[in-house]
Amino acid sequence: MVNLAYVIAGSEATGGAGIQADLKTFQQLGVYGVGTLTCIVSFDPKADWGHRFVPVAPEVIADQFEAATSTYDLDVVKIGMLGTPDTIDVVARSVDSRPWHHVVLDPVLICKGQEPGAALDTDTALREKVLPLATVVTPNVFEARTLAGMDAIESVDDLVEAAERIHALGPEFVVVKGGVEVPGPDAVDVLFDGQEITVYSTEKIGQERVSGAGCTFAAAITAELAKGTDVPRAVAVAKQLVTEAIGARVASNAPFDAVWQGAYTG
Repeated sequence: MVNLAYVIAGSEATGGAGIQADLKTFQQLGVYGVGTLTCIVSFDPKADWGHRFVPVAPEVIADQFEAATSTYDLDVVKIGMLGTPDTIDVVARSVDSRPWHHVVLDPVLICKGQEPGAALDTDTALREKVLPLATVVTPNVFEARTLAGMDAIESVDDLVEAAERIHALGPEFVVVKGGVEVPGPDAVDVLFDGQEITVYSTEKIGQERVSGAGCTFAAAITAELAKGTDVPRAVAVAKQLVTEAIGARVASNAPFDAVWQGAYTG
């Protein structure tokens, strides 16, 4: 039997992040990936590698969802880049129209290149319509600060506080990713299940963020959940995969490298 995992996310033209990274991660973990595109993002090398963002029409997103969920019996889904209130609305209605064993939300709050007002509208819509559907949410430091209403996250204790605050918004499990943003020699993530905190820590590999790490982390959790792994173990697998993927990162002409999921040793 082949395990299936579904992802609703944007396309990222360089292959380093977005649905490209998600499907690579699913494949690396032995899971058949099914995907629905929400937007197309391409970096602009003529404008300091800023984002060029093109949303997919809501009716096309709904068509993709109908096709994917009619073709396969899908019960685990990752939600990634959405980008506009209209996209959030159609994805929320689609996801809420059927039962899921797990909904993993990588809460990409702001798309670079959007006007600040549009970004604020997107943040609000995501919190109100998608976050309540999630069983697992995986914010980075910037996203966690916004969701938790905190001015700063600068320590492991702050990561824990943010996880507890976000848990109160509805998701069953919250993983706050410290990455390179929290001072210290280790990259620390914390998982809160409503009762217990679990800390995952590995030595940092450099001090720069690597494209696709967050997408890959949430996708790895999704793939493991599709295989029947429990959430704490799924997070541990994701942590190992991302650490190894950062270590084997792919260099590029852009001002950032990309993770390489194929480095994962299992």
